[in-house]
Amino acid sequence: MTRNFTGWHMFAILFAMFGTIVAVNFVMARAAIRTFGGTVVDNSYVASQHYNRYLAEARAQRALGWTATASLDAQRHVVLATNVPAGTAASATIHHPLGRAPDQALAFTRRGAGFVSTTPLPAGRWQLRIELRDGAHSARFEDALK
Repeated sequence: MTRNFTGWHMFAILFAMFGTIVAVNFVMARAAIRTFGGTVVDNSYVASQHYNRYLAEARAQRALGWTATASLDAQRHVVLATNVPAGTAASATIHHPLGRAPDQALAFTRRGAGFVSTTPLPAGRWQLRIELRDGAHSARFEDALK
């Protein structure tokens, strides 16, 4: 005995197919919204207008020969190992990679040839945006800490 293919069978097939598509789209959209870390720049066209300036600043920074490497001490203070001249000031901003915590500014004091932060780094993963400034000369570095 064979059964006839009816409109109800077609409805069930279409419902299962489109139901699966809608369910997958819903899950993917929700995951995208929950993990979105924000934009790098608000307007990429405006940022592109400054591209040559960014390249010139990078060449000037490279010509200085300054380096900065970040690490954490036992109390989670950020320690910067640098080769900058005396009188150079250091500052930094910590940024959570997924934007789950607000950006925070870090202040530094001189320790030997490098710097140490005045406050400890909160627990978790952080992107560290370092700026070293000595008069008209400046250099920017990024490092990841956890």
